[in-house]
Amino acid sequence: MNERSAVIERNTLETRIRLSLDLDGSGAGERRTGVGFFDHMLEQIARHGLFDLHVEADGDYAVDDHHTVEDVGIALGQAFARAVGDKRGLVRYGHAYCPLDEALGRAVVDLSGRPGLEYRVQFPVEKIGRFDTQLVREFWQGFVNHAGVTLHLDCLAGDNGHHIAETLFKAAGRALRMACTRDERLGDALPSTKGAL
Repeated sequence: MNERSAVIERNTLETRIRLSLDLDGSGAGERRTGVGFFDHMLEQIARHGLFDLHVEADGDYAVDDHHTVEDVGIALGQAFARAVGDKRGLVRYGHAYCPLDEALGRAVVDLSGRPGLEYRVQFPVEKIGRFDTQLVREFWQGFVNHAGVTLHLDCLAGDNGHHIAETLFKAAGRALRMACTRDERLGDALPSTKGAL
């Protein structure tokens, strides 16, 4: 693992998670959460963020998938915060629009040190397969709370639930990739007038 990487283990009475993240990867890794559609969404973050992301999770699926999805979000947020470190020399802000057929998603992120999620998404369906669409928000809320980032997610168009979700995860991956890219002009300075993030 290089300096911009982290490994997180999170074990509770509800879930057991092991997650590794490398910000300077190629999209490699396996995602095995026991929730097929969610694995597909994690693949979008990794592939479009160019993050090596490996996730193994075991959850209380007999209850539902909520705890597993939320706790993976928490673990990914913890890993991201550790991997970006003090944020010196980073672009800090990132944004992306991603279309998928009729759907269009937008993600805008600030490595602000302040957790905040602005989520303007309405799904036309409650389920995508067995996946509860409410869990998209739960995942990103867990992520921002523990990554210490401000994230705006917007669905600008879309009729198909699968397409809408996928545009959001792709756009978020690309926005995070932009934000944690090194800014050569900035050198080792912090991208903040406050002197702290």
